[in-house]
Amino acid sequence: MSMQIPLEGLLRPPVEWITTLATIVASLLLVSHPSLFLLSNNLAYGLVSALILFGIYRFKQGYRVWKYQRNLKRMSTYTITSEELPTADNKLFLGKGFSWTAQHTQRLRDLDLDYNLHFKNPSILKVWVKQKSDEWKNRFFLNKLTKIISKDHWLNPFRPYPEIGGEPSIHGVSEKESDITINLVERASHLLVLGLPGVGKTRFAELIISQDIRRGDVVIVLDPKGDADLLRRMYTEAKLAGREDDLLVFHLGFPEQSCRYNPIGNFTRITEVANRISNQLPSSGDAAAFKEFGWQFINSIAMALVAMGEKPDYKKMKFYITKMDILLQRYLEFWLPEVDQNYKDWVNKYVKSKSTDRFEFPYLKGLIAYIEHHQLIQNPIFDDLYHACRYDREYFSKITAALGPLLKKLTTGKSAELLSPDYTDLNDQRPILDWMHVIRNKKIVYVGLDSLTDPVVAAAVGNAMFSDLVSVAGRLYKFGLETTDTEEKIPLPRVCLHSDEFNDIIGDEFIPLLNKARGAGFTVTAYTQTWSDVEARLQNAAKAGQVAGNLGTVIMFRCKEAATVEMFLSQLPTVPILRVLPDSTSSDTSHGEEGVYYRSVNRDQFSHSEQRLIEQNDVLNLPKGQAFCLLEGGKLYKLRMPLPSNKETVISKDIQTLLENMQKQSLKSE
Repeated sequence: MSMQIPLEGLLRPPVEWITTLATIVASLLLVSHPSLFLLSNNLAYGLVSALILFGIYRFKQGYRVWKYQRNLKRMSTYTITSEELPTADNKLFLGKGFSWTAQHTQRLRDLDLDYNLHFKNPSILKVWVKQKSDEWKNRFFLNKLTKIISKDHWLNPFRPYPEIGGEPSIHGVSEKESDITINLVERASHLLVLGLPGVGKTRFAELIISQDIRRGDVVIVLDPKGDADLLRRMYTEAKLAGREDDLLVFHLGFPEQSCRYNPIGNFTRITEVANRISNQLPSSGDAAAFKEFGWQFINSIAMALVAMGEKPDYKKMKFYITKMDILLQRYLEFWLPEVDQNYKDWVNKYVKSKSTDRFEFPYLKGLIAYIEHHQLIQNPIFDDLYHACRYDREYFSKITAALGPLLKKLTTGKSAELLSPDYTDLNDQRPILDWMHVIRNKKIVYVGLDSLTDPVVAAAVGNAMFSDLVSVAGRLYKFGLETTDTEEKIPLPRVCLHSDEFNDIIGDEFIPLLNKARGAGFTVTAYTQTWSDVEARLQNAAKAGQVAGNLGTVIMFRCKEAATVEMFLSQLPTVPILRVLPDSTSSDTSHGEEGVYYRSVNRDQFSHSEQRLIEQNDVLNLPKGQAFCLLEGGKLYKLRMPLPSNKETVISKDIQTLLENMQKQSLKSE
């Protein structure tokens, strides 16, 4: 009958190797002097074979203990090249790791005991060598010794630990690891990646984006800060996948190398134009009323422009928000010929008859008089524009004061050419970004918002871009990808949207993108540092909860904020942790009943305590490039991602110039 062992006993010397050594000695004696043991040669050789097998078995047992203890202090380096990156049509590769169970929690908690700390901390000798090597760097002769002991080679007993921080024992508590993947069906519930700056979020994004590019999906990457390494990796993967021509780059910081994009030019409903602009205005307290007025005026301008066959853009909005009378006159000159081809005669007669009156825009007064005389007041566009023009100028400037600075920032400098493109300028060879074209042709889009230079413009453009994508998703969900043959339907491609630092650009539009765009083939991967950043941006805990509830897979890198970590840990179950309590008792008697004068008892007692699978301190002590993951609904996995080991790729001149400019800007910001 087998009995379950309550404790594994891996934190001990590998005593099995003593048995292995004994079998080696015995085997040598049997082979060299079988007569000493009164054995024939054949019998001695048979016994030696049995001893060798037993020695190998005991060696493997001891090797398991030694290897486990070695991995607690140092993990082997994990690197892969682009060619080695596994890519599948139905799975997404995340890295190597294991499913975290109560066994791993028990092992990790055992390492926290005082008498086990030496299994995860470097030895005193290694600490001393590291201190001395820092001192010897500038000393003659000794600096050569420093170079030797600083080499990262397996033969070097003092080789330095990689600059990744944390505790390697968190991953070392597992004896085996395998490839961790998630099904693309599961990925459709969206991914959330959390972690401090510099712990591997962007490099993890590169890993996922590379697979999306190779799979042939539509890839859209929103990068608020502008990471040159991320763009370089995207270009490299696109080139390796034969999709180099599919890469489009939009960057607010470098207009010359960027394609153009009109954030308010495409929409399903006309009210979306006003929503995309007014959503950037403050909505708390007294500012809410001014926001509503701003929405009303922007919507009136957009309706008039669309009615006249023009695409709205930021430049036109900025111009007409303070010159509504000019827009009103333009619109009436466009609309009235549909009502009466000879309206100009009546208007000219009216203007001449009122020539003695001193008022501004006499022709506009004549147009309005014509409408009132003929009772053509059923036009809602005219009605909205006319009422806006009737506001007192001073009062009108006050209620639109919040719009002015925002539109000014969006239409100042070279970035204005990107956000308000001239569709009629044939000399401008920069392409104009259109999301339906991107999806239909399976393009790869990198969006650099340059938030370090101007966070307001970055947030406005990013938020409008989200709104635009929501509108496109709704169109795809209802109508699909139309072709010239209306009866033919093209299968919707998978659209992989990656938003790094998404808390900088998130708005109310991000919520429907998560909970309604799945049917249009959209999968979102959001990256942020803490969840409090999202709540601060949305200014509403309930809305932040909506966003969290729609992100099915959570990947947690090293994180310091307790609230963010607790949001992750609160979804984990508790497990029993075993502890051994030594118990010693003794008693004596002067009578010596039954010949016993003294009795002592030594025993070990087992106790259990309930703890969560992992604690906040475990998340804080994660090395760079390692994470805890909640996959497949609620299963906890421990993950470490591979480090890239790519060969140099020849990069086109335009992209190389952009990368160099991005790196220079990054150095300046630092």
